[in-house]
Amino acid sequence: MVKELATVCVTGASGFIGSWLVMRLLERGYTVRATVRDPGNQKKVKHLLQLPKADTNLTLCRADLTEEGSFDEAVKGCHAVFHMATPMDFESEDPENEVIKPTVKGVLDIVKACVKAKTVKKLIYTSSAGTVNVREHQLPVYDESNWSDMDFIYSKKMTAWMYFVSKTLAEKAAWQAAKENNIEFISIIPTLVVGPFITPTFPPSLITALSPLTGNEAHYSIIKQCQYVHLDDLCESHIFLYEHPTAQGRYICSSHDATIHDVVKLIREKWPEYDVPTEFKGIEKDLPVISFSSQKLMDIGFTFKYNLEDMFKGAIETCREKGLLPDSTTLQENDQHKEFLFCVTENHHSGHEKNLLHHFIKTDAIVKETRGVTKSLTTA
Repeated sequence: MVKELATVCVTGASGFIGSWLVMRLLERGYTVRATVRDPGNQKKVKHLLQLPKADTNLTLCRADLTEEGSFDEAVKGCHAVFHMATPMDFESEDPENEVIKPTVKGVLDIVKACVKAKTVKKLIYTSSAGTVNVREHQLPVYDESNWSDMDFIYSKKMTAWMYFVSKTLAEKAAWQAAKENNIEFISIIPTLVVGPFITPTFPPSLITALSPLTGNEAHYSIIKQCQYVHLDDLCESHIFLYEHPTAQGRYICSSHDATIHDVVKLIREKWPEYDVPTEFKGIEKDLPVISFSSQKLMDIGFTFKYNLEDMFKGAIETCREKGLLPDSTTLQENDQHKEFLFCVTENHHSGHEKNLLHHFIKTDAIVKETRGVTKSLTTA
């Protein structure tokens, strides 16, 4: 067990996962150096500064994946680094230079910063399920020995293909660099992360997880046969592996497997006020479940706390509280006419952050027309 008040660095700290991890680290008494691209941008860092113990135990540090050496100061003197920062521009017109290269160069720059610091005992890297199972023929179960097929990804260029490539190449490069520089390196491979959040905007992973609810058809294929983990379980696993004296290698962090039909059934049962589809073009009804095994993580003592309903409850309730989702997508009647009220999200990318515009649109409609209307709006 590392000492309680060690200083640690969290990159990409303003994001969905990073901000929750910062919160949990502060609660435990760690001193945290949180890297963000612009510490002066109150809209993007306010949720960090408002965390309990932030006034005494949190320092915001400016750093950018595209600027070599920019992480050096934040990492200096730290006992560990949690590297989460990554570009997530799924609609980039130049994915090689805007997503893939910055991701790989960024993780190598982090390794260099750790070497320069001479105090870092562990580098914990947040990888992705996209490094494991993107391939032509799916396996029934995946573990840490599996890697995605780069040739297949480049040939198909499916939704988020550049993210899968960037994370795979970055993790492999990090393993090699860490080995060459004698840095203790651990990679955590989360599946689709769902749950409550403290960021002000719609988290990218929830765009995918809640796609049946928002009608974002481009993401249906991603959750066709998907695996999930609660945000809090994921962040707890990061701290657990940092504190564990013998943890090493890759660790899958996934607690539940579900098809898109399982997710739709859950939403319809627990949140009937939302109109979600029951059929998906090109996706058959009887789908086998594909599993990601977290046995290696559990074998050293980690326990998952949340189920699939907990994940979606936290996500939906937080989105509602922040005004990112309507309270329902059912027909509403008044004295003049029937209106259908629904929410769509459009992705607008800037660097490795994804900003979302949320539009609440009224239109005269009937239920059977809403899917086509939603599609035209979300793909515009």
